Amino acid sequence: MTRAIMNGCNGKMGQCITNICKADPDIEIVAGIDVYDGIKNDYPVFPSISACTVKADVVIDFSNASAVDELLEYCVATQTPVVLCTTGLSDEQLAKMEAASGKVAVLKSANMSLGINTLMELLKKAALVFAPAGFDMEIVEKHHNQKLDAPSGTALALADSMNEALDEKYEYVYDRSKERKKRDKYEIGISAVRGGNIVGEHEVIFAGQDEVIEFKHTAYSKAVFAKGAVEAAKFLTGKPAGRYDMADVIAAK
Repeated sequence: MTRAIMNGCNGKMGQCITNICKADPDIEIVAGIDVYDGIKNDYPVFPSISACTVKADVVIDFSNASAVDELLEYCVATQTPVVLCTTGLSDEQLAKMEAASGKVAVLKSANMSLGINTLMELLKKAALVFAPAGFDMEIVEKHHNQKLDAPSGTALALADSMNEALDEKYEYVYDRSKERKKRDKYEIGISAVRGGNIVGEHEVIFAGQDEVIEFKHTAYSKAVFAKGAVEAAKFLTGKPAGRYDMADVIAAK
């Protein structure tokens, strides 16, 4: 059984992961980290990762960017693999993450959903078939009205997966209102919609002559990301130092 520390245990994602682990016989949360102590958990909770006295096989992190530096230092010092789910990291922090991965196993992906990461692999194959045949490629992503960034990191990751398969030939176009001109052959259009409480919806369109193929992923709750993080934690247990992502988790299944 995988023994995990939940960094950010009393946040929404931390509690979601806690509940998922309770029902999973292959993983157990043995300690939590959170400055907020107003929630009763079945495991001890420490105010910081450096104060944690419980040993574990892996750390699952859904905290905030300000806590990541200390987390990476802890994981390297204790040789504890980490599933890094916190977003909004600075370039300096991303560099520290890469440096840490040379000493301990680190898993980070733009999106923790198993569905989205499987979709990325499917899109690579689809792009190799449809793009040379003259199909136009478009991505439409929808999120709640509180989301600050546009387009989403997931939309960019989907575009990257296709562009990578096509040897980086395509440019990304985010706003066609700036210029009145015909769509270029070598572009991937990305459109962002913000409204209500949409958790996350991504649609990838391959539009050709007389036929259209669509791939779509819809997240109905944030639990899809929590489930992916749990699967990632089980995968990362016992892994040697290195940089991993969700594609590795899927490949191992």
